Amino acid sequence: MRPTAAALVVGIGALVTLGTLGVAAWAQHGGHAGHAAPAHDAVACEREFREVIAEGRGFGLAFAADKNGYPGPLHVLELKDRLRLSAEQETRVHALLSAMFAEARPRGAALLEAEARLERLFAGGRADEAAVRTAVADVERARSVVRLVHLRTHLATRDLLTDAQRRAYHAARWGER
Repeated sequence: MRPTAAALVVGIGALVTLGTLGVAAWAQHGGHAGHAAPAHDAVACEREFREVIAEGRGFGLAFAADKNGYPGPLHVLELKDRLRLSAEQETRVHALLSAMFAEARPRGAALLEAEARLERLFAGGRADEAAVRTAVADVERARSVVRLVHLRTHLATRDLLTDAQRRAYHAARWGER
């Protein structure tokens, strides 16, 4: 049986929190809610995580902001007609998106490298508690930097929108409040 969409969202949320270790743990322990996750699903999710982070996108790192009224620039631009962005707003949101990508890509590369070092510890049979603690701390430090880039951009994007635009965004992305 395939996982439900809700199970996948919860599972992906856990993966965002846990990174590569989360992918392996999710697969190893049967996914969410007792649904078995074939290893190829976990590998596909890991591959998507790497691609998205390398592109400078957040892979859910800003859900806390987005679902609580702090829209992200990419989705604002996707919804620009529905939000009735002015030309000036659209220009400013494009600038925020470009700046976010420019900052997030190198930081995302650092996160992916930290994840790769952690994986190499295990793959090389050199994992012990001290090495794993150090590697995990490096991963989480790198993840927090990437997350902060995205959350700061959500703060700035929110400030560009009117209350009505923020409500329309929330309804489009998350349903009515």
